[in-house]
Amino acid sequence: MKEMKLKEGDTAPGFTAPINGGGVVSLSQFRGQSVVLYFYPKDNTPGCNKEACGFRDAHDEIMARGAVVLGVSADSAARHDKFIDKFGLPFTLIADEDKSICETYGVWGNKSFMGRTFLGINRRTFLIDADGVIRKIWPKVKVAVHAAEVLDALDEL
Repeated sequence: MKEMKLKEGDTAPGFTAPINGGGVVSLSQFRGQSVVLYFYPKDNTPGCNKEACGFRDAHDEIMARGAVVLGVSADSAARHDKFIDKFGLPFTLIADEDKSICETYGVWGNKSFMGRTFLGINRRTFLIDADGVIRKIWPKVKVAVHAAEVLDALDEL
């Protein structure tokens, strides 16, 4: 699948994928609600833990604004179950093991860490409105303040 260069104002590409706890989720089932679609590299790693816990701690406020949180990584649904149990995460995690959603949203690509370059998921968040339109993209996520940034953006919708 060719990587798309998504921008604010584009219609969010649809998908159906496996989730934690078994079953599947489709983006289309959230029409009428805002969706915080966040991509992160890996379950149970320091930055990802901090980001997930930020969304956990802000979850009631996000829901009160009519939005849902969906996290996406290439981890399996079984790994997501462990991640959710460990941190008490109240939202859905999508298992994108074939990286098709990551490629569609343009988050799968080169990363560098400690002088080496490798392929992986670049941390990025998309705010999708109730009509399925991307309203905001965070290309460089600062995990410590990200949930607060998302709440501010939801207030602007």
